[in-house]
Amino acid sequence: MLTVDFKKLNLDSGYRVLDAGCGGGRHLSEAFRYSNVTVVGLDLDREDVTKAKNTLRIMEYEGEGGKGPWGVFIGDVTSLPFCDESFDLVICSEVLEHVHDHKKAIAEIIRVLKPGRLLAVSVPRFLPERICWMLSTSYHTEPGGHVRIYKKWELVNLLESAGLKCISSGWAHALHSPYWWLKCLVGHKNDNFWLVKLYHKFLVWDIMKHPRITKILEKLLNPLISKSIVLYLRKGEQYET
Repeated sequence: MLTVDFKKLNLDSGYRVLDAGCGGGRHLSEAFRYSNVTVVGLDLDREDVTKAKNTLRIMEYEGEGGKGPWGVFIGDVTSLPFCDESFDLVICSEVLEHVHDHKKAIAEIIRVLKPGRLLAVSVPRFLPERICWMLSTSYHTEPGGHVRIYKKWELVNLLESAGLKCISSGWAHALHSPYWWLKCLVGHKNDNFWLVKLYHKFLVWDIMKHPRITKILEKLLNPLISKSIVLYLRKGEQYET
């Protein structure tokens, strides 16, 4: 399930791509499909890093990758272990809402991005996320949980003041918002509740089958209740690291 729209990223042969906060590697594995692209993932969670590595290994073995080099590491987005201007594209999806020092994380991401290149950022959308917070305290107070909710204009201003220019935006996963509201209502870790299980089964079916009806439904609902907002930004040519 992709949050970032790869059609907007203009991935070219020879690009070096960083997925900062890669989780289990959903965007990392999509970038790996492109021919002659180097992909690098980084995340704090050891289990997620292992999962991402295994996914790329399987893709490589089955010939599903673009044959470019790859690496996945345990690391912190507030202290990236890479040289200045190392990457042609950085993806940071559903990460900043977890990071206490988000300004430092943004500065690090911009530091390793080449001038003129793109950064794709996604975070939970304000209203759907606010409803989750209202329905469940533990949803956002447990360790590793969300520490803030962004309004779109706040995030755009934060990123542009750091040296980026927002060139496009979008929404994603409207059908997932009611699922999380339901989980927060009955206990966000209560996956055995029958309605949660039923909704989850529906979402898995949608992800696997990509039926036309849910594509239409999500397109209609995304402007209203999308779970995530996605920003596409370009680093200024004159940005100084």
